[in-house]
Amino acid sequence: MASSPPPPPPRREEEEEEERRRHDDGDDDDQITSPLLPPEPSSSRGGGSPEYSPEENSPIEQVALTVPVGDDPDTPVLTFRMWVLGTASCALLSFLNQFFWYRKEPLTITAISAQIAVVPLGRLMAAALPDRAFLRGTRWEFSLNPGPFNVKEHVLITIFANSGAGTVYAIHVITAVRVFYGKHITFFVSLLVVLTTQVLGFGWAGIFRRYLVEPAAMWWPSNLVQVSLFRALHEKEGRVKGGLTRNQFFLVAFICSFAYYIFPGYLFQMLTSLSWVCWVFPNSVFAQQLGSGLRGLGIGAIGLDWSTVSSYLGSPLASPWFATANVAAGFFFVMYIVTPIAYWFNFYKAKNFPIFSDGLFTLTGQKYNISTIVDSHFHFDTEAYEKNGPLYLSTFFAVTYGVGFASLTATIVHVFLFHGSEILQLSKSAFQDKKMDIHTKLMRRYKQVPEWWFICILIANIAVTIFACEYYIEQLQLPWWGVLLACAIAFFFTLPIGIITATTNQSPGLNIITEYIMGYLYPGRPVANMCFKVYGYISMSQALTFLQDFKLGHYMKIPPRTMFMAQVVGTLIAAFVYIGTAWWLMDTVPYICNTELLPPDSPWTCPGDHVFYDASVIWGLISPRRIFGDLGTYSAVNWFFLGGAIAPLLVWLAHRAFPGQSWILLINMPVLIGATGQMPPATAVNYTTWILVGFLSGYVVYRYRRDWWERHNYLLSGALDAGLAFMAVLIYLCLGLENISLNWWGNNLDGCPLASCPTAKGIAIEGCPVYT
Repeated sequence: MASSPPPPPPRREEEEEEERRRHDDGDDDDQITSPLLPPEPSSSRGGGSPEYSPEENSPIEQVALTVPVGDDPDTPVLTFRMWVLGTASCALLSFLNQFFWYRKEPLTITAISAQIAVVPLGRLMAAALPDRAFLRGTRWEFSLNPGPFNVKEHVLITIFANSGAGTVYAIHVITAVRVFYGKHITFFVSLLVVLTTQVLGFGWAGIFRRYLVEPAAMWWPSNLVQVSLFRALHEKEGRVKGGLTRNQFFLVAFICSFAYYIFPGYLFQMLTSLSWVCWVFPNSVFAQQLGSGLRGLGIGAIGLDWSTVSSYLGSPLASPWFATANVAAGFFFVMYIVTPIAYWFNFYKAKNFPIFSDGLFTLTGQKYNISTIVDSHFHFDTEAYEKNGPLYLSTFFAVTYGVGFASLTATIVHVFLFHGSEILQLSKSAFQDKKMDIHTKLMRRYKQVPEWWFICILIANIAVTIFACEYYIEQLQLPWWGVLLACAIAFFFTLPIGIITATTNQSPGLNIITEYIMGYLYPGRPVANMCFKVYGYISMSQALTFLQDFKLGHYMKIPPRTMFMAQVVGTLIAAFVYIGTAWWLMDTVPYICNTELLPPDSPWTCPGDHVFYDASVIWGLISPRRIFGDLGTYSAVNWFFLGGAIAPLLVWLAHRAFPGQSWILLINMPVLIGATGQMPPATAVNYTTWILVGFLSGYVVYRYRRDWWERHNYLLSGALDAGLAFMAVLIYLCLGLENISLNWWGNNLDGCPLASCPTAKGIAIEGCPVYT
């Protein structure tokens, strides 16, 4: 029998292709979403959803498959349950994340853990609390129990938890000053730095929300994990015969993740990085440089540990495949082409040092003694530096700084070429009612947050920051003009980096350019450089966090003013808990972060803070002129700026020359070039395993098992995160506090002791062979 002809492509694909052609030709006026939403006519303010047609759904397929299109505006949101569970989850996550950040394997407990844990608590409160109304008949009437625990309460609790997820970057400044430099900084000044850096981002978020929240094209992929989980936890679903409901699937995956993490987390820690090449060649420095997943190039290394996969790059299940492919291409180019060439051709005496390290070295491969080049006024001592000799970096560390330069210019040029016309159109149409997707249409019924609220917070925060820096100049070293310049940099870069993050789930960093600028303008003052970096970089990063939360509220139809209030309160709570926890640990843990004085098996090694401290030495103390400038060793690295600017232009020209080749538009140079931006402290095995899982999820399953991907992909991501987090906390509480550990070869991480050895002749390092 002759086979039947293949079915025609779905209408959706034809519509997307037509949309792409219209966009390429510049005919995209109808796709611009109104930035400042006008109030909806009173006739449509009743309950239920506005009239909806499938054409109004999001043009992003992942969003259309995941985000619900209905809304009940009468659902209670600001409830007693929300306040209790929201503030508690924010405080708890802030404490746990700061606690684990100082440890050898830093564990970031995401808001997903709280998102799951509060469900039974919320339902218990709904069943147990009295429903009597208080202050009846007044505008402040409320009830402790307004009805069943609902999804909007749950979303707002998660927004609170998001404030405590991750880390507070300003804590690095306090740790560097107190622990690494051994200098004085008061608790009050530290608190001011933490509060002002966290709140400063609200200003940029308010200014750019019209561009980064309301347009459907700005879809923020990582939000879909939480949306999918909300639906699984709240929507009633019948079980298919022989299958599982989404709730059941999540529970099974969560239990498996929870049970499994006892192995990489305690019993068999080598699962974090299985570097089999090192086992085959136990006495070869060359082989271990190639095969080590933690200290080398990671060829063949694999991590059977979800914390290895998601600890630095986030969940690969939430990354769209084109972004994963860009990260993979950038990683392989830097790790397996640029770095080996630079090392084995011995550029800048590369063989005197490890091939992969974030350390600072002398010419003879020894650790550089930074304390000898700091004078009594906490400034750079030029004479001592000339006596000790120049500072050197490992090959990979130097390359990553060059990649950071290139990523910065690539971001600017990419956004200008590929999104410039859209930004211009959005600016011109600020008060016009353009065509909207269903989510933006549903949000019209709610009062928007006035922009002047954000502006007032911004101005007040800048004023407090300038006062703190001027009044406590001896501790912070940053002059008033440095604060204003940092704010200008953050303002300039929030939109371009926000566009990249909202569409690819990857966020190029500003840390290098802020360090570079301040290092040239105000050299020899490490604290000033660190503060400038925090105000210039973290205020932008915080703005993106707030915007991502606003988009989550947009998807789940949370009133914007309620969202704003939750973010402000959550940010303030998190700031106090983070600084309190960090200060407590620095006072109570002996030799915290000091790897030379800590016991060999101590977990308090602070890998992220070491990288931050090294950067403050390079850019703030010694200054970029003596490292990357005319007085430095690595001046050629500055050519990366030009390379980064040219790369997106080549993609744009290729697209103009071959408009029919749609795959060209999937090449995102800021993501590709900045792929290794998390390294160090991230290692090769973090990337190789992340890329493998991202390929299986984003390409194989998404392409060949779309129905399974739609129902389970984001649920699986949340379950893996939550199971790991709960088991990690349990291991610490039951075993870590009692210092109960297992000493056997399976807990020897990586098993590649020679990977950090130099290979130049005559360089003698303890534990390494000497080449003659």
